Amino acid sequence: MESNNENFLKYLAQTSTIPLAIEIKKAEGVWLFDSNNKKYLDLISGIAVNNIGHCHPEVINAIQDQIQKHLHVMVYGEFVLEAQVKLAKLIQRTLPEPLNNIYFVNSGSEAIEGAIKLAKRATGKPKIISFDNAYHGSTHGALSMIGDEALKQPFQPLLPEVNKIKFNDFNTLDEIDNKTACVVIETIQGEAGAIVPKPEFMRALRKKCDETQSLLILDEVQCGFGRTGKLWAFEHYSITPDIIVTAKGLGGGLPLGAFISSKEIMDKLSFDPALGHITTFGGNPVSCAAAYATLNVIIKNELYKKAESKERLFRKNLNHPAIKSINGKGLMLAVEFDSFETNKKIIDSLIKKGVITDWFLFAPKCLRIAPPLTISEEQINYACSLIIDTINEEA
Repeated sequence: MESNNENFLKYLAQTSTIPLAIEIKKAEGVWLFDSNNKKYLDLISGIAVNNIGHCHPEVINAIQDQIQKHLHVMVYGEFVLEAQVKLAKLIQRTLPEPLNNIYFVNSGSEAIEGAIKLAKRATGKPKIISFDNAYHGSTHGALSMIGDEALKQPFQPLLPEVNKIKFNDFNTLDEIDNKTACVVIETIQGEAGAIVPKPEFMRALRKKCDETQSLLILDEVQCGFGRTGKLWAFEHYSITPDIIVTAKGLGGGLPLGAFISSKEIMDKLSFDPALGHITTFGGNPVSCAAAYATLNVIIKNELYKKAESKERLFRKNLNHPAIKSINGKGLMLAVEFDSFETNKKIIDSLIKKGVITDWFLFAPKCLRIAPPLTISEEQINYACSLIIDTINEEA
């Protein structure tokens, strides 16, 4: 009889030729358990998804309660569903005006697609600005804005009139002009290696968008929902976007994304034409119930406020000559080594020891640290001691 591992490789489409292929049977808190009951400390949260850990009891209770009521009943936007309404109202309470209107989708890529459609519809302008080393997803429009040509080239032609500029470079802001519909930027660049913007750059970007009447879209798919020490990463920079995009940590482990703007802007998707943007499963009520419970846990326990002290503990413990730098903010960190080869040896060895981490798509020599916000100081100390031991063995 073929094993699950063999069937995984045989029947499931693969995203690369080197999947981790660890068979996970159970997950709880910061721990994953494989088919042999070996446990792994999850330092990456399913790539910034499980912000309050795996199978949090309040999330499980919310899911169980909702599935007793109903699952999918109608395409998004037609029926009044309590789970959607409650979540939208709670999210709006965490955001400044005029970010008061929420469109639920299924994923970060879909949220990006909706956001750029909204920007074009609202402004009537064609041009999009994105950034070097940006990552916004793999769908056609999102891929058009990725800041890496190697990923894009096999799928050309992509969207026209998408221009890339340099992150944190004031001189390139002049590329934003009166033909620009929107500027799309990660509030903290994820796959570039957790690159934090200069506060003055973000303020200059906001000012330039105002001057050219271009909409500023902030992608907080990785950095949102408390990961950086604030509920929303843009709160670090004293700016407000025109549109914000979220997913990953939003759903508490279930698929959910959203793009958020003012009601004035968002209403433009509802006419000329009607159904200008539509989704069947967006805002699935079970996902919304899980998301409501997740956000409640983050707010109630002020987990976002604890991210900064946990960042300091990681930085204190990860002190080694082989570490070139530690980039990032809160519990979104990138530990830089001299090469991908060194980093890969360390990652592989850590996985064998029971610590799950990874590298970054556009920063392969950096090791990813993005654990659940619920990780304890004891667990941080344990993870860091294994990382340092592994560096001593492999670097």
